[in-house]
Amino acid sequence: MPTELSISKRIKRHVIGRRRSYFTATAPGFESLCFNEMQALGLPMEEARIVPGGVEFKGRLADCYRANLHLRTANRILMRIDQFNATSFRQMEKRATAIPWELFLPSDMQPLFNVKTHHCRLYHSDAIGERFLNSIRLKQKESSKGNKSHPAEQSIYIRGVDDRFTVSIDSSGNHLHKRGLKKHPGRAPLRETTAAAALLLSGYRGHQPLIDPMCGTGTFSLEAAMLAGDIPAGWFRQFAFMHWPSFRRAQWEYLKRQIASNSNRKQLPTIFASDKDPVACRRLEKCLAQNRLSEAVEVSQRNFFDFSPPDLTDQFGMVVINPPYGRRLETRSKSDQLLKKICIRLKQEYRGWDLILIAPNKKTSQKIPFKLTKHPITHGGLRPVMMIGTI
Repeated sequence: MPTELSISKRIKRHVIGRRRSYFTATAPGFESLCFNEMQALGLPMEEARIVPGGVEFKGRLADCYRANLHLRTANRILMRIDQFNATSFRQMEKRATAIPWELFLPSDMQPLFNVKTHHCRLYHSDAIGERFLNSIRLKQKESSKGNKSHPAEQSIYIRGVDDRFTVSIDSSGNHLHKRGLKKHPGRAPLRETTAAAALLLSGYRGHQPLIDPMCGTGTFSLEAAMLAGDIPAGWFRQFAFMHWPSFRRAQWEYLKRQIASNSNRKQLPTIFASDKDPVACRRLEKCLAQNRLSEAVEVSQRNFFDFSPPDLTDQFGMVVINPPYGRRLETRSKSDQLLKKICIRLKQEYRGWDLILIAPNKKTSQKIPFKLTKHPITHGGLRPVMMIGTI
């Protein structure tokens, strides 16, 4: 039976001190953008490569901390822990049992399995998950202590392609678009990772005014405030790796103190968020106040068609619009009519402004009367188009 001291030494040698393989998962189309983010962050990119659905790289555990904390366009960060070939469940059981689970999971962690296979003789997801669950339970029984201080769930990803299986553990926990900022609900709100991608692609860095005239839950305004203030995307949330046996709180706190000392919160630009819905405005104001971002964003109840940029600022800047579409409007024709009115208003009042506009679909995007770069995205089962350029 391994002692607590011997396990601690093995964790330090094999998890903390060793360079391991990681996978940064992204939404389709955001891989290159995330790669650029990782480079700018200073992560070890010598062996990194872009693959469908994300970026593979090698680094130490501290790099995993930094990736989760900083990356704005990543969905989650997976640590690779094993890779093997298996054509029978006996082979799989043997390899799964050989994994030193005690180095990665607390003794009472509740595993959740995400299994997908392609061209594999072993393809039944539940059966594969059951084999891995048995191997983990066996190691947990061998643990010297029944520690009950880590009741959190831990996702384990198993991917099989052509009988070769890759086993990874999720270091993020909740999807990384959940920044830990918003507690207020919304109808089909844009994901924070998508809003961040749009802002990064547009070149927005907080040095110009930003008008968010159909703010809804305030996703664009909140992301802009964090980007402009150099506030990391994960500053307000927790992560799965904080429950790992390898987690070193002192190292994590030191990392956050370094960031806090370089924060530009007092130099944030003016961001103007508005909506015709008074409830949406009140909820956004409360969110900003709770997270000490009120000085960055000015919220007001306004109808987009009733005001002009000079009412808010005497400078040119950026306007971001995610208009209602899909379930938020009764019919597609109403959505098309609204978008047409928006474009007329933009042409009249926002000439010379940079623009981020979310069109409901590819067909509608072709009717936009501006020369904009188009980026197809996915959102709630729909296929809207993110459009970026200058009016």
